[in-house]
Amino acid sequence: MTLKPLADRVVIKRLEAEETTKGGIILTAAAKEKPDLSVVVAVGPGVLVDGKEVTMILKPGDKVITSKYMGTEVKIDGEQLTIVKQSDVVAIVED
Repeated sequence: MTLKPLADRVVIKRLEAEETTKGGIILTAAAKEKPDLSVVVAVGPGVLVDGKEVTMILKPGDKVITSKYMGTEVKIDGEQLTIVKQSDVVAIVED
């Protein structure tokens, strides 16, 4: 199944939390923080706001940082995804 976002929405997939610390300590499930880093899966076409076009600057494959508690979580084909507005993305991570 394919998920196609509408308007200024973006579908993201959260990247997995680290299993170990930099010092080699293995973390339990309770000690892992919810990661802020996600990868963009799909991008909507954009939208008109007050007669002005909101262009989509994100593209599939971009690594982004989002606010911790936002968006709509959905499960498609066993994969956990989140649908957010482009404005909920606070930064693009460049390697």
